[in-house]
Amino acid sequence: MSSSGRPVDERDRAFIRRTLDLALAGWGQTAPNPLVGAVVVRDGVVVGEGAHLRHGDLHAEPVALAHAGERARGATVYVSLEPCTHLGKTPPCTDALIAAGVARVVIATADPNPRAAGGAGRLRDAGIEVMVGVEEAAARELNAPFFFAHHSARPWITLKLAVSIDGALTDARRSSAWLTGPESRAEVHRMRANSDAIAVGAGTVLADDPLLTVRGALQPRVAPVRVVFDARLETPPDSRILQTAAGPGTVMPAPRTILLATRGASDADAARRAVLERAGADIIIADSLAAGLTALKERGIQSLLVEGGAAVAGALLEAAVVDRLVIFQAPIVLGQGAINAFSRAPASQVTTTARLPVVERRTLGDDLMTVYALTDP
Repeated sequence: MSSSGRPVDERDRAFIRRTLDLALAGWGQTAPNPLVGAVVVRDGVVVGEGAHLRHGDLHAEPVALAHAGERARGATVYVSLEPCTHLGKTPPCTDALIAAGVARVVIATADPNPRAAGGAGRLRDAGIEVMVGVEEAAARELNAPFFFAHHSARPWITLKLAVSIDGALTDARRSSAWLTGPESRAEVHRMRANSDAIAVGAGTVLADDPLLTVRGALQPRVAPVRVVFDARLETPPDSRILQTAAGPGTVMPAPRTILLATRGASDADAARRAVLERAGADIIIADSLAAGLTALKERGIQSLLVEGGAAVAGALLEAAVVDRLVIFQAPIVLGQGAINAFSRAPASQVTTTARLPVVERRTLGDDLMTVYALTDP
């Protein structure tokens, strides 16, 4: 049953699912705005579709209405997020719906942004039938960082781990070869493209010297910030993550690099901090992991994709700040001496530990990707 009191039928669910599919066209392009799709249906037939494709461009509803034209009058509009009521970079979507003369609007979920919310009520005041809450869980999952940002002081955190069948990150020799196949690696770059920041620990920087950039056909509107959890400021000044960094106050196409350190490390070696800052690092000194994550949020980072290794994964799990756990499992066994992905995670008992809900599971080449939910958006 929806908020309108009318039973939700399968057609309503199907059209809302279509809006969620359409919304994906804006992947990596709309932040800090959410992904939104819209469908206009007249007499059971789709007469218009649209999506918010890029930050600053038209929202999904006016795009779909323009596609429908006069056929929008008396139609039902399905939208994945409550239509906005405020004048931002584009006019209010509620005004466009009212002007088009639509008869009914079906909304997947309410907007948590107090500046934009209230569209459902405004539509009802205009005599339009409104239904809210169809496929709501899927709609919130699609824009989880956006919803989370409105009630949390830290970013939405996704922990991504590539492991063997026996749960190892690398073999006993600490080899740097890929565990997973090209399909999994392409999916990771797709995930990076829709993240505000990508993070690793200092150990990963020292061992692998990663770039942590988005590579492939899908390029984000804004390159994700690179973050290193570096308690003792061990990141080398000549590392690729700094040599390609846009330092504080500079105007460069390269993404910023933030080193998240503890206060003790900074006080002990001010000279090293100065060297790293000259190399392009933006250094955050925090008293705790929680304080560091809050500082990242204050710098505009709503979504953080953490790519390991074991120490960082353990610290985040210990602090209970992981929201989604994404496991890419390769069909190999690394055996004795291999570095287990969860060797630093807090211990738990099989009889008392809750099973993690599975949000998504699919095959990528020979690998298996599973997304687990640890919190709600």
